[in-house]
Amino acid sequence: MNHGQTQERKKFSVRTDLAIEAREMVRKRQQQEGEPDGIAVQTKQTEHYHLTQVRILTEEGSKTMGKPIGTYITLEAQKLKENDTVSHEAIIRALAQELQKLLRVSRPQTVLVVGLGNWNITPDALGPKVVSRILVTRHLQETLPQEMMNNVRPVAAVSPGVMGITGIETGEIVKGIVERMHPDLIIAIDALAARKTSRINATIQLSDTGLAPGAGVGNKRKMLNEETLGVPVIAIGVPTVVDAATLVNDTMDRMLAEMRSQTDKQTPFYQMLQEMEQEEKYELIAELLTPYAENMFVTPKEVDAVVDRLAHIIASAMNIALQPEITLEDMHRYSW
Repeated sequence: MNHGQTQERKKFSVRTDLAIEAREMVRKRQQQEGEPDGIAVQTKQTEHYHLTQVRILTEEGSKTMGKPIGTYITLEAQKLKENDTVSHEAIIRALAQELQKLLRVSRPQTVLVVGLGNWNITPDALGPKVVSRILVTRHLQETLPQEMMNNVRPVAAVSPGVMGITGIETGEIVKGIVERMHPDLIIAIDALAARKTSRINATIQLSDTGLAPGAGVGNKRKMLNEETLGVPVIAIGVPTVVDAATLVNDTMDRMLAEMRSQTDKQTPFYQMLQEMEQEEKYELIAELLTPYAENMFVTPKEVDAVVDRLAHIIASAMNIALQPEITLEDMHRYSW
């Protein structure tokens, strides 16, 4: 195979922004039962959700996973796609609790919430929709009674848009705001991409390592993290899309597994299925999807309602975590 074909195949690597999926791929590649070196994992299962904490502890673990050292908390629940208020309340409480564990600031230090994404495109509008539901309080500090000031954390929120709308790198906008208002912590919300279609709109990831705006649709910009901004950055993301090449790759994996299960192990055909390499699959994907695969992403048809629901859940959890005096009942009473 010539160099041009090799370059073409590289475009069709499996894309995921989820640490839990990166871990699954590493374990599959290394064919091991335990965790990779430098990785620690804890799980929790309830009737409403499954919680997985992946901690990357060393540089070796970071290199293996392809992600920065830090903590990645993933909440999975198919009920996120449904209008199930009981499950959603349990999920809100769990998210608020996990977010409070990641907070490195104490009251009443200032928090800046950044809603990343394009509000004109529904699968990419999660960040702006969350920001529209955040309880902003920084502007109230001078008007609050003294006895209340210690119970209200100053919170500011902004949706900086995307480079295609503003012509400005998102990182430049956020850095300018940080230099002007000097927050103690940033919480950034963005849409992500997943490898498995079952995790689309059914997974919420929290991490303390920051993020790259536009990563979900392959438009990685300047990182928003403590190194670039000088402020700790907590990232909250939901996979709302899967890129076409990854979707086809996942489908081919399932087809091959099913064909193997239905084929006599003594036949040459079974041997061929067993020996089919990842590179050969990528070559087939390239042939099937070129020239559109690199810019093609798939999202469920009910994404409008689901993104609104996810924005409400994430914003409610953030409001509770940032303002401990607020309860879930308060959120319901004064929701807008």
